[in-house]
Amino acid sequence: MEIKAKNVFVTGSTRGIGLGIAHEFARCGANVVLNGRSEISEEVLNQFSDYDGKIIGISGDISQEADAKRMVKEAISEFGGLDVLVNNAGITNDKLVLKMTEADFEQVLKINLTGTFNMTQAVLKTMTKARQGAIINISSVVGLTGNVGQANYAASKAGLIGFSKSVAREVAARGVRVNVIAPGFIASDMTDAIPDKMKDIILGQIPMKRIGKPKEVAQVAVFLAEQEYLTGQIIAIDGGMTMI
Repeated sequence: MEIKAKNVFVTGSTRGIGLGIAHEFARCGANVVLNGRSEISEEVLNQFSDYDGKIIGISGDISQEADAKRMVKEAISEFGGLDVLVNNAGITNDKLVLKMTEADFEQVLKINLTGTFNMTQAVLKTMTKARQGAIINISSVVGLTGNVGQANYAASKAGLIGFSKSVAREVAARGVRVNVIAPGFIASDMTDAIPDKMKDIILGQIPMKRIGKPKEVAQVAVFLAEQEYLTGQIIAIDGGMTMI
């Protein structure tokens, strides 16, 4: 798929990895929907003023089925169709299982996993009718390995992998591809706040001995959108943390 002039919807794209992915697609000439639960600020929109493609903001809660359908409908009305969906939006609510409530567990799954289901279902009719499209789901290395204090987050991100492989099988014959990116330790506001001593411990677990950049994850997302014979795969961009 040639990315230039294609229509791309990136959920959770006002900061961090999602914002980096939106920038990379825009740099390649795509029309991009920026998304978040709150209204997209002018400050964020202005970051995209130098790109050739059309950039719009559509806010809403992906965990709500009606909101997901409305947002996709708005994007299709504005652009005339959708070629790429990047399901990036997600939250954490870290606690040990012994202290985790059912609400703590369900909240993370509702946004990270059900939200991805809602958005995917909302775009599939358009994509299968066009007999082309790419869905890219952002999981995590935690979904591959688990992590102390993140049973809810790990369950949601592991669930994304099984969900993606199932949908990939369902829609492959219609020319729609579904793949997964599992980022490792990527620079963000969250990682900036981690004490240096803890960062040193984390870096010791990364064979490449450095933190990843949002742009590096974004480049993988564009690659997956471009490759027309690649589906149902998981790419861990983690500096070697989960190599086997």
